[in-house]
Amino acid sequence: MKRSPTVKITVTAFCTAINIVGASIALALRLPIYLDSIGTVLNSVLLGPVFGLTTACLSSIFSGITSDPYAFYFMPAGMITGLLAGFLSRSGWFRKKKFLLGVLFLTVPGTIVSSCIAAFLFGGVTSSGSSMLVQVLHRVGLSMVASTFLVQILTDYLDRILSVSIVSIASSRLGGRFRKLLSGGKSNGTL
Repeated sequence: MKRSPTVKITVTAFCTAINIVGASIALALRLPIYLDSIGTVLNSVLLGPVFGLTTACLSSIFSGITSDPYAFYFMPAGMITGLLAGFLSRSGWFRKKKFLLGVLFLTVPGTIVSSCIAAFLFGGVTSSGSSMLVQVLHRVGLSMVASTFLVQILTDYLDRILSVSIVSIASSRLGGRFRKLLSGGKSNGTL
């Protein structure tokens, strides 16, 4: 059965809102992690990679307009995360023994892209609380790209561990009717 367009739009909007709220919290508290990929990963797991990519794009646009102009520039990293999360989830990489390695596979490609963006476009200074660490490493002799990558691989990995853990817990608690609705069945008006 095909999923209803209404279900796809509603889940994508909800996941986009999760990203926006998470990013706003991280920005307001100047956290060294981002909290902006929980909704991306959730939508990738629930509806597939293209929907995760869509969530990343929508939340980057909205956050870029409303609270964090840097979000526009880091959209490609979120898109990569959205695509990979769906494929890795469906391949079982977020389960038990494979979890940490699966999250590493999820993290590295986006980190390469985002660290290049941060280093080349912004000199390592962004709205993230980790920008101070980048500057410290750069001052002690590392190149800007190396400083940015080193900090971002650590913060991105921690952020993705948190995101995938939250999504794993949340998706395991979904009710049978909601799962049926996601898979294209009828829920008889209740979830």
